[in-house]
Amino acid sequence: MKYDFLDNIDNPSDLRILSTNDLDNVSEELRHFLIDTVSQCGGHFGASLGAVELTVALHYSFDTPKDRIIWDVGHQCYGHKVLTGRKDELHTIRKKGGLHPFPSREESEYDYFGVGHSSTSISVAVGAAIASSYKKDDKKVVAVIGDGGLSAGMAFEALNHMGSIDEDILVILNDNEMSISPNVGAMTNYLTKILSSKAYSTVKEGSKNILKKVPPSGMFLTKTEKHIKGLLAPGMLFEEMGINYYGPIDGHDTRFLVKTLKNLKKISGPKLLHVITKKGKGYLPAESDPVKYHAVPVFDSKIGVEKDLNKKITYTKVFDDWLCKIAEKDPRIFAITPAMREGSGLVNFSKKFPKRYIDVGIAEQHSVTLAAGLACEGQKPIVCIYSTFLQRAYDQLIHDVALQNLDVLFAVDRAGFVGADGGTHCGVYDLSYLRCIPNMVIMAPSSEEECKNMLYTGYLHNGPAVVRYPRGQGLGIETKDSLINFEIGVSKEIYLGKKTVIFCFGSILDICKSVVDELDCSLIDMRFIKPIDTKAIIKLAKEHSLVVTVEDNSIMGGAGSAVNEVLLENNITTEVINIGVPDKFFNHATREEQLNESGISKENIINKIKNCIDNNNLYDVNHSSNIE
Repeated sequence: MKYDFLDNIDNPSDLRILSTNDLDNVSEELRHFLIDTVSQCGGHFGASLGAVELTVALHYSFDTPKDRIIWDVGHQCYGHKVLTGRKDELHTIRKKGGLHPFPSREESEYDYFGVGHSSTSISVAVGAAIASSYKKDDKKVVAVIGDGGLSAGMAFEALNHMGSIDEDILVILNDNEMSISPNVGAMTNYLTKILSSKAYSTVKEGSKNILKKVPPSGMFLTKTEKHIKGLLAPGMLFEEMGINYYGPIDGHDTRFLVKTLKNLKKISGPKLLHVITKKGKGYLPAESDPVKYHAVPVFDSKIGVEKDLNKKITYTKVFDDWLCKIAEKDPRIFAITPAMREGSGLVNFSKKFPKRYIDVGIAEQHSVTLAAGLACEGQKPIVCIYSTFLQRAYDQLIHDVALQNLDVLFAVDRAGFVGADGGTHCGVYDLSYLRCIPNMVIMAPSSEEECKNMLYTGYLHNGPAVVRYPRGQGLGIETKDSLINFEIGVSKEIYLGKKTVIFCFGSILDICKSVVDELDCSLIDMRFIKPIDTKAIIKLAKEHSLVVTVEDNSIMGGAGSAVNEVLLENNITTEVINIGVPDKFFNHATREEQLNESGISKENIINKIKNCIDNNNLYDVNHSSNIE
């Protein structure tokens, strides 16, 4: 498809030579390009559509990349990538070797800061502004943050610091009233109050007239600023923090956004511009269902995203079903999520048990300590969280839960490699950072059935327990109605072979089974990372010439390290191969590609075993064995 304006924009300099009268056309073309491209390649969709006009206005008004635009999370950055020279590559986004799913410093000079997690942009902006002031350069610093991201404690910490210093920082509050899940909390209520106030109605009808009359000089500061402050009394929360508040304004009026941004450039000191946008703007299905269109697979743009009826059950769905069943029997069950109701499988629970469903917003630290408080009152809280987000609450895990041995169950989704979301969302560190915490029971299921029973085991356990499971579909194994309480710290024998024993941890058991199909190896589903099955390790290590550990976690400090420690403590000198995620970050690709790249594959495991045998003259390999 030919784009009259977009095809001639290779970088923001090309955008800035256009007339402001052309910007509406640029925005319209950019939105059509995003719809056409993302529908063919998949990716984050709704947020990017909602930020089209804002993106155009920012690059038009500021001298990027000299001026710093710092995005929060990065879900909204597809338009930014297009305007900064990556239009022809956008179809490769989230694919191996293609564009990063979020802003990345290694990808472009226009990506000032790499992101993926929420609520970081204001902190980065404060640091950048302090450095710019120290160096006495004239860079402008702009932080873009959503209303969901603003609810996080880190954002408030940054605002508190920002308001106490006299640095030239502009925060753009992109308020679309929607994070991945519906926004919650006092800040959301506060922003809603602003939107429903008489002041907002006045601005909606008259703010353009006000700002059209703004003189191009410093008179804007002395006259108009005070007038706007008076109109927008609901924004006084930010004013009391020492931050000049402006807005709310229409985030889909490109020319008005440009006028406003250029005027704000003339005002020094900390500022916040409140911009109202609509997630999925310009594509009706996305506007109607922003959750569904947050991130999309390949779809027909004329029809919209259709449900895949052939999918196997996911681990998330297994958790969803188990949770609702157990909550029917136990009124002590509370489910807590940091703004990931849909992703963590809590939609059904939230509807069936609304009084026991708690969405804390983007507040991972709070979610864990909140659970501790519930546990102190004899309730049974379950923190439903992605592995990558649990990292943000590490202090709370140690001091608020584990140290006091409180009865909290952690359902840790997206463990291991997660595929297209790349390095920022990889869940390959949890076994390492959890294993060193006293009182913690850690389980990793190898199948849907194991997952359900491990959740039940963690629920019955009196103390902190973790069940970590991967993103996506299971093996297609039908789960039974009955529930089994596993004996804590006991593994499961899958197959007994000769000479080599494979200790497998988690959902990659199917890969290990394929190895045993070719090599006559013993295979053990370890089930528990902590406490680890010491007896089984000692016994089997003495009976075999080679020990192999396999995990979809960092090798450093992971499950394999736990096996090594057992062997060392018991003076067992059996040869060991640890297979897992090497000491490097992994970029976006499919989960299978990431596993292969890390060496967690049938071929790599077989080759490592054979090479070890050959190099150490351990034994001859028997290729005749199969497993059921």
